[in-house]
Amino acid sequence: MEASLSRRLISTPVAGPLAALLLACLYFGLNTDQFFTGTNFSLIIQQVMVVGTLAIGQTLIILTAGIDLANGAIMAFGGIVMTKLAVESGLPALLAVAAGLAVCAGFGLVNGLLVTRISLPPFIVTLGMLNVAFALTHIYSGEQTVTDLPPLLTFLGQTFQVGQTNVTYGSLLTILLFLLFAYLLGSTAWGRHVYALGNNPEVARLTGIRTQRLTVGVYTLAGLVYGVAALLLVSRTGVGDPQAGQTDNLDSITAVVLGGTSLFGGRGMVLGTLIGALIVGVFRNGLQLMGVPSIYQTLITGILVILAVAVDQLSRRRTR
Repeated sequence: MEASLSRRLISTPVAGPLAALLLACLYFGLNTDQFFTGTNFSLIIQQVMVVGTLAIGQTLIILTAGIDLANGAIMAFGGIVMTKLAVESGLPALLAVAAGLAVCAGFGLVNGLLVTRISLPPFIVTLGMLNVAFALTHIYSGEQTVTDLPPLLTFLGQTFQVGQTNVTYGSLLTILLFLLFAYLLGSTAWGRHVYALGNNPEVARLTGIRTQRLTVGVYTLAGLVYGVAALLLVSRTGVGDPQAGQTDNLDSITAVVLGGTSLFGGRGMVLGTLIGALIVGVFRNGLQLMGVPSIYQTLITGILVILAVAVDQLSRRRTR
């Protein structure tokens, strides 16, 4: 019984990423004095909550065998919309947040329609949308950072105490989002349809799944999640920054891949994405505590991504 349980745990998709995370924590804990502290762990979670939330939407799209290169730019535009409407247009903060969420969901809807109705590759669609969202962000903001935000927009950046450690409300929201989407993907018919679509869209269509509508829904829902990431970013920085999110698209893909989700679709877990985001956060935090220059942090992250994709490719070949 115990041997069977051990084999099931080892064979789960998140076993490898979880082992890598634990080994990274052990290494940095042994080599730095500050790593194993509540304050440092809280800081790691704060650092990954924005990219981690983006990576939830990225996971949904990659599970359908797509990819989204525009999510960081969409998030940045959503943040500018929220802050400018609240500060400069005098719109109530709650309505400004709703408008930002709607704008991000709208980008996702357009992406989904272009992918399904015109049959454009997701890579091309989202690459083009990356430039569109980036340009609109700078045009609408006038290249100016928005400051003096109302309290509602910065609430998620506030903290509460767990023991002696300060934890932000945004970190808690990110964890709750991961749990929500883990449930949706793992325990609902919608989640099973998403996996089926990623595995083989033609077979999914023949079984009665409305694949085009499902794809549009996934992209739209991912856009809404990017809007939540925009609110988290604004609450953490306290400003609406038109320069935000320029590398977060790649960081979100990194988190998804490191978490064991296949770039070929149909296989992966959103909780694996959380582990992948934490791996990136732990490596960057640990290397920073060790005094390693940031350029080497980027180098190591790139190597980790290549290794993760190589492992996924080898695994696919073995299962054929």
